[in-house]
Amino acid sequence: MRTKLILVVLVAALLLLAHRAGILSQVSDPKSLAQSLVAAGAWGYAAFLLAYAVLQPFGVPGTVFVVAAPLIWPWPVAFALSMAGTMAASVIGFSFARFIARDWVSARIPQRFRKYEAALERNGFATVLLLRMVLWMPQVLHFFLGISRVRFWTHFWGSLLGYVPPLLFVSYLGAEIIDLDGQLKPRAWPLMGAFLVGSLLLLAVARYAERRLTRSTLPR
Repeated sequence: MRTKLILVVLVAALLLLAHRAGILSQVSDPKSLAQSLVAAGAWGYAAFLLAYAVLQPFGVPGTVFVVAAPLIWPWPVAFALSMAGTMAASVIGFSFARFIARDWVSARIPQRFRKYEAALERNGFATVLLLRMVLWMPQVLHFFLGISRVRFWTHFWGSLLGYVPPLLFVSYLGAEIIDLDGQLKPRAWPLMGAFLVGSLLLLAVARYAERRLTRSTLPR
């Protein structure tokens, strides 16, 4: 009970801080938010991470932050911030489901996720890594992993490694395709084509691995 109370107070405090900092009101205006973050310098990093960590687990799509980051900062910085923000959001979502609202969350997990329960018990790390590579960071996946039997550190390291390929891909190509004004750069179309091909190949490999993994957990 004490752990639940601490987590609830922490999330509430972070939401209040984000509101007082004006972050919540600017999420709907990406251009204004980007200008504010650039003007804030180092504090812009903290504001970005705070908004990402608090808002993504409870409704705001993570892609809003991941796609915006390379438009604001150089791609290495954008990648580092995207990784940190995504991991923070994943941990908060996971912890919310496991320690605060387990029963409420469990009743709302889509049935399509239940097929991974056996795989998580048998191959927890590989399953988490695969799910993160294929599905990235939907809130429902944070919650599903939170109510599963997978250990926290298995979830943490599996998620960390699973996020690297897609976030690196988006951070690098996002900076090469779109400028700070949101306009396509001259060589955008060839890079977008390469991005599409690379994404399809990565998805095909991940789907193949997913089928192999789920089949390996079926009773014989």
